[in-house]
Formats: sequence, C-alpha cells, structure tokens
Amino acid sequence: MQPRDIAAYSFLAVAWGLSFLLLLKVVEAFGWIGAVTFRCFIAGAILLVVARLLRKRLIFSARWFHFAAVGATTVAGQLIGLSYSAPLIGTAMSAIFVAAIPMFSMLIGQIWGLERITRPRLFGILTGATGIIMLVGFPAVPVDKTFILGCIGMIFSTFSAALGSNYASRHLNTVGSFEVTIGAFLFGGLLTLPLLAFVPVPGWPRPVDYLYLVALAGLMSALTYVIYFALVTRIGATRAISVEFSVTVVAVAVGAGLLGEKLSVLQYGGAAVIILGCAIVLGLMPPPWRRLA
Repeated sequence: MQPRDIAAYSFLAVAWGLSFLLLLKVVEAFGWIGAVTFRCFIAGAILLVVARLLRKRLIFSARWFHFAAVGATTVAGQLIGLSYSAPLIGTAMSAIFVAAIPMFSMLIGQIWGLERITRPRLFGILTGATGIIMLVGFPAVPVDKTFILGCIGMIFSTFSAALGSNYASRHLNTVGSFEVTIGAFLFGGLLTLPLLAFVPVPGWPRPVDYLYLVALAGLMSALTYVIYFALVTRIGATRAISVEFSVTVVAVAVGAGLLGEKLSVLQYGGAAVIILGCAIVLGLMPPPWRRLA
C-alpha cells in the first residue's frame, strides 16, 4: 500500500473504534432506528455542504438503484444491526463481531470474481479468526434471549457491510467517493425513515445528545466513509474492509479502559493475533513472513 493508504487505514481504525462510545449515547437518546436515520441524513447533508464549499462537481453517473443497494447494505443494514446489538451485548462483543467482516467480504469477493483468495491472505484471515476466538473466550453475561438477539443483529450487520462493500467495488468503482457516500447515506436514511413508526424516539434528547449525534454523523460517518470508499477503489474491498480487525482492537481497548469492561490475558493476546492477521491480509509483513504464510 502507498503511504496515503496506510494513513487512511489507520485513521479509519481509530475513528471507527472510538465511535462505539458515541454510538451508545446516541442510541440511548434517539433509539436504535432514530440513531441510524438521523445519522444518515445529517452525514449526507454535511457532505453536500462540504462539496458545495469546495466547489466540487458531483457526478452521479451510476444508476440510482446502485446507490440504493449500497445504502441498504453498507449503511442501513450495517448501522441498524450495530445500533440494535451494541446496547444488548456491549461494546467489546460488538467490536469482536465487526472483525468478522473481512471474512464475509473475501467469500463474497471470491464468489463474484472480484478478488482471488491467495494462500497468504487466507492464512491472514484464519489468523485473524483465531484471534477472534481468543478474544471472545466465554461471554461474561448469561447466554439468554437478549444475548442471542444481539449476536444475530451483529451477524446481520457484518454481512451487510461486506455485501455492500463488494457491491460498491463491483458497480460503483468509477464513481467518486463523495458521490458514493452521499448517495449511500441519503438512501440509507430514506430506507430507515419509515421504521421510526415502529421504533420511535424514546423521549426528548438533551442538548448534548444532539452534539453527540452531529459528531457521530459528521466526523465518524461522513468523513470516514468518504475515506473508506476511496480506499476500496484503490486497494480493493477485502483489503480495505480488513480495517475492521484494527477497529476491533481499538474498540475493545476503549471498552476496557473507559467503560470498565473486563478482559483476560488471553483476550489481550487475541487482540495481538488479530493485528498480525490484519497485517498478513494487507501484505504488510516482510517477505520471510509472507513465504511462511
């Protein structure tokens, strides 16, 4: 990867890892559907304003249903599953499931003929999966209905993210990252808006909750998705989406350090193994390691 790709990759890992803190507060204030709907509309609006200020010409050359498909998967599907599940199973468990996205992505990319699963990359994915197993260990909460529903929600979230990323790589690879992000967020908001009738906002949010919402939508959605879709175009869906390995490590560290979630020595070892798997998938390891993989 080029230095700018590594910088973008690192920024996404930190920003998305820290976003779990804001996500919990926004879901508490606006509900898990409201958190997604308002986040989408604000993120899309911010990007439209930024594009106007930069005098950037937006060219939506692809057909509208391609933007709708990415909005339904990478945005609406992923964020609904995450917003629903994080309060149920916690930040650390949600982040652990997020690390499964590259595995889904590689399988979808293989089926669609977008990417080839080489032996080193397969070894990296398996290494990352081993780290996830170490990181999960045994759940600290009872395996009840709430826990199971949270896990199902996160599986839906991760699969949606992988599916949407590969769809964007296949059908929107010639469209600018600004256009893809704006279209995806606006369609994501439109698709989730009717669901507010079934899952309304639980009460009157505090003024600081609106600040959390704008920060989540602007910094950790609008900006990050522009960077992410540009990264997908440059390095491919699976390599770009493997950033979720690093997101998991950051989010689990946040959960342990700021939210007081308990982690074992084995789980910290799992985080290190995940980083190793991520480096192998990205081809960042020295030649001897690549030959060993």
